[in-house]
Amino acid sequence: MVYNKNEHPGDIQEEGTAIFDLICTGDNGERFLIEIQRARQGYFKERALFYTSRVISDQAPKGKRSAWAYNITEVYFIALLEDFTFGDSPANKYLHDICLCDRDTGEIFYDKLGYTYIELSKFVKADTDLETELDKWLYFLKNMPGMDRLPVYLRKPIFEKLFSIAEYTNLTKEEKTMYDSNLKYKWDNKNVLDYAVKEAEYKKTLDIAREMKKDGLPPAQIAKFTKLSIQEIEKL
Repeated sequence: MVYNKNEHPGDIQEEGTAIFDLICTGDNGERFLIEIQRARQGYFKERALFYTSRVISDQAPKGKRSAWAYNITEVYFIALLEDFTFGDSPANKYLHDICLCDRDTGEIFYDKLGYTYIELSKFVKADTDLETELDKWLYFLKNMPGMDRLPVYLRKPIFEKLFSIAEYTNLTKEEKTMYDSNLKYKWDNKNVLDYAVKEAEYKKTLDIAREMKKDGLPPAQIAKFTKLSIQEIEKL
């Protein structure tokens, strides 16, 4: 997964710029637009259409006359709705998976464009009710602000990483300064230790090369076994 720039300017100045919260490219080239919406906003659905349209149109070659067969990669819009819901959706429906389909048959017309809306306020499962990975993700996203530590059932690398990022984000400016100073101290110590280990290994290699040289082995053979340069060996 690659994280891309979240600003997409229009083709002409009058079109303006589309700015996403986060845009990623998957292993197969698919694009994921991720939005976090904390309050109700007018034309939210239209904005999603505009954003995905911009990412789709950006795939066309610019300023080139090379052949292009409209081989568009997949584009998905994912919106996390924190403090508002769609007024026309059922009270117990928090996940909306939208795609282009035939209005009469429901058959999917185009499967490379999708919109996923998640109404977090409607997700009311307790920690004992979590069954799927999606349940765990939604529970984590909804309850993360009130967590002082990560629950055992969420102790996976991805959740631990997100929890650490969230903890750092919530620190005050003074706390971040202290945290960064402490982190720099740890990095400096590790750097010193790594350097000392390398020096010890290098000294040991020189001692071995010195003994090999005393036994009459040619420099080329010593270099082959010790990975030292001929110049280093000749100085011994």
